[in-house]
Amino acid sequence: MKLTSKPLAAILFAILFGGIAFTSAMNWWQTESTKVPEKFQEGEAAGQYNPADIRGSYTFGDINRSFPVPIEVLKTAFGIPAETPGETFAVKDLETLTSAQTSTEAQEIGTTSVRYFVALYCGLPFEVIGDVYLPRPAVEILKESGKLTADQIAYLEAHTVDISDASSRLEQTVDTPETPSGSEQTVEEQTIKGKTTFQELLDWGVNQSRIEAILGGPMPSASTPIREYCAANGLEFSTVKTALQTEIDQLQK
Repeated sequence: MKLTSKPLAAILFAILFGGIAFTSAMNWWQTESTKVPEKFQEGEAAGQYNPADIRGSYTFGDINRSFPVPIEVLKTAFGIPAETPGETFAVKDLETLTSAQTSTEAQEIGTTSVRYFVALYCGLPFEVIGDVYLPRPAVEILKESGKLTADQIAYLEAHTVDISDASSRLEQTVDTPETPSGSEQTVEEQTIKGKTTFQELLDWGVNQSRIEAILGGPMPSASTPIREYCAANGLEFSTVKTALQTEIDQLQK
């Protein structure tokens, strides 16, 4: 049977919009991405949302919809100006907002910091990998909650960053002794910071193939700062930094 243009158009219309109607009824059709973290699959927290799955693209509003953490608490904890709308404030913007306020770029306040804060605030499991820093207001909020163990309090006290007074902290770094001329580069110097370039990674012995495996694509120009590359390609700097730092640390063993 040969179909004319009109019946054919009607059939295509029915298939297209009928399919949309069916998937909508089944809750399969979504016109925008959902920002809901995965849930714990086992343990005492099974069935609850996992803070470790919070992404840099999540806003404080998204976090509040999955975890019992008020938006105003998040704003206070991370020093977000009162006039800034917390509902639409993206977690990834913390790296830009606080990078100029911390005493050293190694003491970064970013996505991992938010994950850790939410986990402690909600009493949920969280595996700390490397050093995770929190602003002083966040630490005070957690201490006042009465949910922390002695070990957690000790860790936070050693990983607290004062982002309210950068000048006094910068003065404390003035007398830091310089590395003697001709000595080998120290472990502290081989720490990824916001201005670290891919060339520095190569100089430290990280293989280009490992860098590209972590990036999920070709390495850019060697002179490109890692933070700048992540921002331009929608990657979380804190996540990439942790993976690359692991490579560096393994080379130093």
